[in-house]
Amino acid sequence: MAVTDRHGPRPLVEAVAAVLHGGGRWVWFRDKDLPPSERRELAARIAERVGQAGGVLTVGGDADLAADLGAGLHLGGGTDRSAIAAARQRVGAALVGISAHTLRDVAEAAEGGADYVTLSPIFATASKPGYGPALGIGAIAKAVRIGIPVIALGGIDIITAAECRRHGAAGMAVMGGLMRAADPAAETRALLSAWATRSDER
Repeated sequence: MAVTDRHGPRPLVEAVAAVLHGGGRWVWFRDKDLPPSERRELAARIAERVGQAGGVLTVGGDADLAADLGAGLHLGGGTDRSAIAAARQRVGAALVGISAHTLRDVAEAAEGGADYVTLSPIFATASKPGYGPALGIGAIAKAVRIGIPVIALGGIDIITAAECRRHGAAGMAVMGGLMRAADPAAETRALLSAWATRSDER
């Protein structure tokens, strides 16, 4: 999953296009600090690129925008069952995900019927400040046992990606490493290769 950040060295649509060219197929559109009309316009442009590549788009925090784009919806940590149910009703069969920063967050998301959680920060990262110390690789295995797909987020790179998969992560989410990369397409290919070449050794 590529997590958007328009403050990188290139226009966001260009960065997303590069990620898609590199083989990425899941984009989480965040960029919540834009005025609503500008955010909607940018999201539509991202959605068009993702759709052309046969990918999956998830929108952070805006159920109406997600529904209008036919996209999934990603909600913040602490979202309760009623909010998850409302999100599900609004976006239909599209994915509903929750940001989790503790095992309790993971359990609440699972009990509420979310499709997946992003668990962060797994490793220390400048892109996810303010969420306390890194959870560590062992948190993934504990979260997976709760019974919901876990997407590892925070400090994921070509070295740590395989480690996350070995510990049971269903996927990885990367923001700064892709959005600020000199060559997002090449970085995407490298990440996907690292993920695919995991060892079964524990």
